[in-house]
Amino acid sequence: MEQGALGQVIDALHFAAYKHRYQRRKDVEQTPYINHPIELLRILFEDGGVRDPVVLVSALLHDTVEDTETTLEEIRSRFGADVAAVVEQVTDDKSQPQDVRKQLQIDHAADLSDRAKLVKLADKTANLRNVAQSPPPDWSLERRANYCNWGKRVVDEMRGIHSALEALFDETYEAAYKTCNPQFTLEK
Repeated sequence: MEQGALGQVIDALHFAAYKHRYQRRKDVEQTPYINHPIELLRILFEDGGVRDPVVLVSALLHDTVEDTETTLEEIRSRFGADVAAVVEQVTDDKSQPQDVRKQLQIDHAADLSDRAKLVKLADKTANLRNVAQSPPPDWSLERRANYCNWGKRVVDEMRGIHSALEALFDETYEAAYKTCNPQFTLEK
């Protein structure tokens, strides 16, 4: 990775860490939220071999607009129009009810840019890992299974973007699903 690109990634990491500084994940340990964007970065870079700085920076910033006071204009002015476009594509509209937001992710997944699909694919993989390894304590097995199946429906709409990351998602999905109640049927 070029020096300038690495600097952009480090700047995005610093920015995301600051923006998410008071947030915790919903897992039992209430791990720092910043661990999640860092996991996306690791999945993309290490597992997927992705070197596109726009994708890597967008992965670090993917939840800042949705979950903090950050605006798209702030992202655009600091990180550029390409990063802002990716972040915008993967940001849910929190004014919508959760069930609507989840359906919209499925409905719009195929229309995302290739860069946004890579971020979304890493996000779904990381989220399913969390559901399998350290789910929110109040989530029933049925809710966990439904979350796994919803994540798979989103990813299935984006197939064909990155075979290695898709295979990693499929392995993660199967492992996460197996942690749930065996009465549920594994979607194929």
